[in-house]
Amino acid sequence: MSKVVLITGGSSGIGKAIGEYLSEKGYTVYGTSRNPDRFKNDFPFNLVALDVTNTESIKNCILDVIALEGKIDVLINNAGVGITGPMEETPTIEIKKAFNTNLFGPIEMINATLPHMRKQKNGHIINITSIAGYMGLPYRGVYSATKGALELITEAYRMEVKQFGIQMANVAPGDFATNIAAGRYHAPVLEQSAYRQAYGDTLKMMDAHVDGGNDPNEMAKAVLSIIETTKPRVHYRVGAFVQKLSIGLKKVLPSKTYEKMLMKHYKL
Repeated sequence: MSKVVLITGGSSGIGKAIGEYLSEKGYTVYGTSRNPDRFKNDFPFNLVALDVTNTESIKNCILDVIALEGKIDVLINNAGVGITGPMEETPTIEIKKAFNTNLFGPIEMINATLPHMRKQKNGHIINITSIAGYMGLPYRGVYSATKGALELITEAYRMEVKQFGIQMANVAPGDFATNIAAGRYHAPVLEQSAYRQAYGDTLKMMDAHVDGGNDPNEMAKAVLSIIETTKPRVHYRVGAFVQKLSIGLKKVLPSKTYEKMLMKHYKL
């Protein structure tokens, strides 16, 4: 029997690329979307309904896949939202929404899947984080915090569930050519804001980085490699060399030097 893979946020971007690639490799793939009926006529793999911010929707999604396949071998927590803005001017309600999708949603997905994987005595859980989660980036502080928190949560989970034969890993992508920028929450660039010029310029830079990003199939290949590894590492990073290098530099450079390097990059 082929392995059954459930990918949250599988209708576009990195999630869709992973789903297509794994389907080609013989895996039985279920992606998720809040409105799967929009895609059902021409989609390359199965789609099921899911809102990762709704506990009932999460339970129903897991039970639907179990009812259809009898198991879930691999859970890939890919669904996420972008958010930008000066920390001072980002509405608290939007910060909470970002954490609900990027952190609490994956936690609930993991918790709903673990009982089924324990019965199987095996399973892989892969959390898609971000290289941005390794550092507090200007005007992306909330996004960095959500992804950084998921990285640390995974470290704790993985030690707790290893006794059940369940493997867990993080994959942190850099910038990839997807539609993530279109779905981001952007705190408005306010005309009277003290951050107007710097934030506006940084927004343009971020969008350019995404538009010129790597092919999402790089992420798909990395995920397949992790699934087929019996003892995956805790952390994987996929992206441009300079983006991966930035993580290493943070470990070795004095904190003020690293801060100056980031500020120079963002022209602040």
